[in-house]
Amino acid sequence: MEYVEIGRASSERGEVVLRERRADAGPAVLELRVNGVFVMDTCETTSERALARHSLALVDDPRTVLLGGLGLGFTAHELLSDPRVERVDVVELEEAIIGWMRDGTITHGPALLADRRINVINADIAIAIAETPGPTYDLVLLDVDNGPGYLVQATNAAVYERAFLARCAAALQLGGAVAVWSANDAPELQQTLIEVFGACERTACPVRLQHRDEEYLLYHSRVAGQ
Repeated sequence: MEYVEIGRASSERGEVVLRERRADAGPAVLELRVNGVFVMDTCETTSERALARHSLALVDDPRTVLLGGLGLGFTAHELLSDPRVERVDVVELEEAIIGWMRDGTITHGPALLADRRINVINADIAIAIAETPGPTYDLVLLDVDNGPGYLVQATNAAVYERAFLARCAAALQLGGAVAVWSANDAPELQQTLIEVFGACERTACPVRLQHRDEEYLLYHSRVAGQ
C-alpha cells in the first residue's frame, strides 16, 4: 500500500491532510485526516449516504436542509439526489476542504458544487445555527466530528450538548428533523436528544473499513408537527 499526500493545510485547529491510498489493484482511494486522525475516505461511504437517506425518509417535504460538515461530499450528494430538496446549506469550518472541492483536488468536487441548490458556507456550525432566524430548515444534519466519544476537536463537544441541540430544534420547521452521525455508540447523546425533542431513533450502520468490520451510528429526532 502506497500513500501519496495531495493536500495539506494548517490552521489554529491543527492540520488537515488529504492523501491517496494506492494499491496494486483497484482505483486510488482519497482519505481525509484531521490532526492525524482518520475521518473518512472515498472507499466506504455507506454511513455518510445513510445519514442523508434515513433523514430524508423522516420528513414529508424536505425542501431546505442544513448540513454541518462537507467532508468528501457524499452526504450532500445523497441529499441532492432527492428531487424534493430545493436548497442545501453546507457549513464547513475548514476552508481547505472547500478549496479542494472547488479546484478538483477532490475530483468529484466541482460537479457536486455546480448544483445550483447547494450553498457552501465557511463557518463554525455553532455560529451558523445561532444566526439562523427562527424555523428555517426541514432537516439539520450534523457530521462535524467523529461523535461525542471520539472527538477530533475538543471544542466540538458542544455540538452534542443540550444547548446547541435546542438551538437546532429552534431552527427547524414543524415536522422537521435533526440527525447526528457518530462513530461510536453515544447513549448520553441519545438521552439529550430525547430531552430536547421528546424522542430519538438510533440506527446502526455496519461498514467495512480498511479490512475490518465497524458499526457507525445515526441518531434522529423530530420536531412534533401540528
